Amino acid sequence: MLAALSPAQRPAQAATLGVSMALFDDNLLTTVRTSMKARAQQLGAGIQFEDAQGDIGRQLNQIENFIAQKVDAIIVNPVDTDATPRMTRLVTRAGIPLVYVNRMPADKQLPARVAFVGSDERQSGTLQMQEVCRLLQGKGDIVIMLGDLSNQSTRQRTQDIYEVIARPQCAGIHVLAKQAANWKRTEGADLMTNWLSAGLRPRAVVANDDEMAIGAIQSLKQAGLLGSTVVAGIDGTADGLAAMKAGELKVTVFQNAVGQGSGAVDTALGLARGEKVPSLVWVPFELVTPANLSSYIARH
Repeated sequence: MLAALSPAQRPAQAATLGVSMALFDDNLLTTVRTSMKARAQQLGAGIQFEDAQGDIGRQLNQIENFIAQKVDAIIVNPVDTDATPRMTRLVTRAGIPLVYVNRMPADKQLPARVAFVGSDERQSGTLQMQEVCRLLQGKGDIVIMLGDLSNQSTRQRTQDIYEVIARPQCAGIHVLAKQAANWKRTEGADLMTNWLSAGLRPRAVVANDDEMAIGAIQSLKQAGLLGSTVVAGIDGTADGLAAMKAGELKVTVFQNAVGQGSGAVDTALGLARGEKVPSLVWVPFELVTPANLSSYIARH
């Protein structure tokens, strides 16, 4: 006898989802988007993607267009998390379910039929910095590469770092410098080159994501300093894991982008069917080191 389908596996009855992504040109977000597409196809739901290209005005227009099209649910990966209360008002007034994915909305409380699917950023930077502290044996100078300053995950991941180095066992760690490289590999490389040119010689580079960490690795290699520097990222992207396999990235924290994408579609379809779903759907972060790397490579 066939097992009963769970609510998330039942046919979607030709529901249509509108998705606005902060930007398509991002490795992690591409994985989230690909996962959403695959899950929607699996469940027989229509799905339309729009690229906000990092422009909040463009994203608001996309949301308004989805409302005009009367889609069954809207999924948003916000450009600027501080703008989400406005998005929430727009969509809830139209009576359409809304799911935020990957980036935590700034709304103080999510109203009915609005949910967030993503990972708890209080885990990400904490797991990352705890491992860096262990590798440095609790002492040494570090630099911090920040993501986009308008992003909640940048603020939380950075706060996590400071909370870890305030612990007695990590109190010998000092921050030499911190600056935004906006999640980008090229900006991470340029920033690292600038720091090295200014005479900074950190024992560790703690980056808010793998892309900036890989950029730092490129500059450190050119300067012949990679061997004496611990480089840490977050997200556990395919490129990040490849850098770890090459012995260059020492720490990353796996963010389950596939789980976020499929979870966002399941949550949106559940809301569209009038089902009761949690307003916060957490997909846990996981520490990745050379010791457990092989199991994460197998997941990509």
